[in-house]
Amino acid sequence: MNINDDITVMKGVGPKTKIALNKCGIFKILDLILYFPRDYEFNSFFESIEEVKESKRVTTKVLIKNIKKDAYIRRNLILSTVLIKNENILLEAKWFNQPYIKNKIELNREYIFSGTLKIEKNKKIFINPEIKNVEKYSCSIKPKYNLTAGISNNLLNKLINEVLSKFKFVESLPNTVLTKYNLFSLDQAIRNIHIPEDNYKLQQSKERLKFQELFSYCLKLEMLKKYRENQGISYKISPELKLLKEKLPYNLTNAQNRVIREILIDEKKSRPMNRLVQGDVGSGKTIIALIALFNAIKNGYQGVLMAPTEILASQHFEEAKKLFYDFGVNIGLLIGSISKTEKNRVKEELKLGKIDLIVGTHALLEEDVEFFNLGIIVTDEQHRFGVGQRNRLLNKNSNVDVLVMSATPIPRTLALTMYGDLEVSVIDELPPGRSKVDTFFIEKNKRYLAYEFALKEIKKGTQVYIVCPLVEENEEIKVISVEELFAELKQEYFNGIPIEMLYGKMPPKHKDVIIENFRDNKVKVLVSTTVIEVGVNVPNATVMIIENAERFGLSQLHQLRGRVGRGNKKSYCILISDLKSEVSKKRMNIITKSNDGFYIAEEDLKLRGSGEIFGMNQHGEDGFSLANLIDDINLLKIASNEAKILVKSDKKEDIIIKNKIIAKLKETSKLICFN
Repeated sequence: MNINDDITVMKGVGPKTKIALNKCGIFKILDLILYFPRDYEFNSFFESIEEVKESKRVTTKVLIKNIKKDAYIRRNLILSTVLIKNENILLEAKWFNQPYIKNKIELNREYIFSGTLKIEKNKKIFINPEIKNVEKYSCSIKPKYNLTAGISNNLLNKLINEVLSKFKFVESLPNTVLTKYNLFSLDQAIRNIHIPEDNYKLQQSKERLKFQELFSYCLKLEMLKKYRENQGISYKISPELKLLKEKLPYNLTNAQNRVIREILIDEKKSRPMNRLVQGDVGSGKTIIALIALFNAIKNGYQGVLMAPTEILASQHFEEAKKLFYDFGVNIGLLIGSISKTEKNRVKEELKLGKIDLIVGTHALLEEDVEFFNLGIIVTDEQHRFGVGQRNRLLNKNSNVDVLVMSATPIPRTLALTMYGDLEVSVIDELPPGRSKVDTFFIEKNKRYLAYEFALKEIKKGTQVYIVCPLVEENEEIKVISVEELFAELKQEYFNGIPIEMLYGKMPPKHKDVIIENFRDNKVKVLVSTTVIEVGVNVPNATVMIIENAERFGLSQLHQLRGRVGRGNKKSYCILISDLKSEVSKKRMNIITKSNDGFYIAEEDLKLRGSGEIFGMNQHGEDGFSLANLIDDINLLKIASNEAKILVKSDKKEDIIIKNKIIAKLKETSKLICFN
């Protein structure tokens, strides 16, 4: 058995289990070992109910004081209630549709209860707790994994145990680093993350594996920094730039002009440009990117404009064609949904230098995409592209200029940490005429008011976006799906009004037709997932309704809100949610009172402290499974310093380790690699 073998080499993994494991991102044995638990059940730790201050999962020892009669709340719903005592606290435990539960317990006996302790109006209630006998209770820490249909914790435990029994994981960090920070060995950390011997070893294992990920991430950044030391291309300022600006139907803002100057100064330098441009929703980043590309193209080089979605790439393609129409710039589009014949034609023309500007998606990263004379790469929505993807683009030509754009405002100090190899420019001004979007919050039991309001706006000739968080019903979280919402709205509110549905897995051509019809005002209501978060520009749309708003981060809500208010008509954003926590209430208060993306990002960071804000969730492109660039900022600083030391070291053993890690990082997006 090899760490890179397909998961099907393992006993018990047949075709059905393989499909289920693949849904979890597990294709190889390596993926299985790096599929870390999402949580742990600490069976050896009993909590005092008196000390629990908020609703949470609790495991504790209780004494049965009274077994009450079952109550029939309504047809098919039975409520079983037991009075229990924990230390000095009396409280009730309740089970729904589990009448057999009272057969498991006896009066005046102690049991272990494990379940949700709910606190409402200072009253504590156990909801559907599991019951275990004290005598049979084993003290252990049980891992709990993210599951899907056909996959259980028991199956994952069995498979992982089998791998752990057959492998010893070879160390990949320098011994000096392990000793200096008293870190676990890689083998010890991998074993204890899946089968913790105790809580101390579990925490130490998490720390070691986080450090490994951050150290590898910093090594990637150091590689990009070394690239900046290369001899780059020194561009002249094209005289046609003035003509291009004069062709614009609007005046650029002072902030846009300042950022353009910073970019053109970079383009004139002999070292490669490496700049991040941040700007709030609607601040005019696209025109800045096109001007930067135009200048490089007029110096005889090819340019790349890469977007995270086909919708956004297609929109950039159309904008570039319109802007460059009179300037002799040949533009190509390379996205996954175009025909094989068209792809081959575009790739051939790109290789021969017949295409000056290529606009596309991840399709541009394919190995057979070659350039005649590549000079500049622009990536839009930077937080959606990882360091690994930037590396793959740079492999096309290592001395090109790089410009990365982000509409997710990132605090400056954080941006310098997350993108340590980049200079940062900020567009801190919106173009005149952008109307403020009025934002309101409505509870779910009054959501009809939002749709009645939307109908009134449609009668005025405008259009409406309606967004929900998931494409289909999630196995663990019950929220309305886009299909269910579409069916409900079409029947109850928008009967006879042109309404369409849009989601990520829809065939691209079908998606394009729907978006085009919405742009042309043939469709009045667009029910969608967050696929419209970036790239859909319809000035006539004035209402954005967001269902289950509590399921989105503040920055994402702000991005979605940015789809309206693009014309000269008054625009509105309506958030529908049941606010069950104080944090949810704070978030809704922030988003309804402010339209400032930078302020919202700062507040989002304070409330969540999570890489979710910038799209850095588990198993993302940058390979983080445990570490988080925001939560683990102190560990990141240590890892960054050690990565710098390793890169500069000329010791033989350090060079061997560095080359091994870098070779592995080039093969995979995962940051924990095995020899």
